[in-house]
Amino acid sequence: MASKNITFDPDSGVPYGLNLTIYGGADFTANLNVKTTSSSNFDLTDYSGSAAISKSVAVGATLGITTSFTVGFTSAYDGQIKLSLGTTSTRNLTEGRYVYDVLVSSGSTTYTLANGNVYVYNPVSSAP
Repeated sequence: MASKNITFDPDSGVPYGLNLTIYGGADFTANLNVKTTSSSNFDLTDYSGSAAISKSVAVGATLGITTSFTVGFTSAYDGQIKLSLGTTSTRNLTEGRYVYDVLVSSGSTTYTLANGNVYVYNPVSSAP
């Protein structure tokens, strides 16, 4: 996935909505460039991050955390975050719709930075 600019306003308390696609058995990477409402970089220095995926079984229902993204700050000062899953993790996901969220924390303050749907596609065949 190419880098995606997302706008985050901590005063609103509303996460940025972003849908993702994962292909089973392939590495997954999503690069997020977090911007303020004035389009400047959101400084994530002193923040830690986490992100989880849950299988969606019905409207409003999930099965609990299925797996977690690896969250890395490629440039915290510039608001750059990288979400990733390796091939083993994506291979273990059954095809279908999931939901996810990305949290960032500093001290006792936690924000839901982004959330949305994840659709997992599993391959029909594999290369010889």
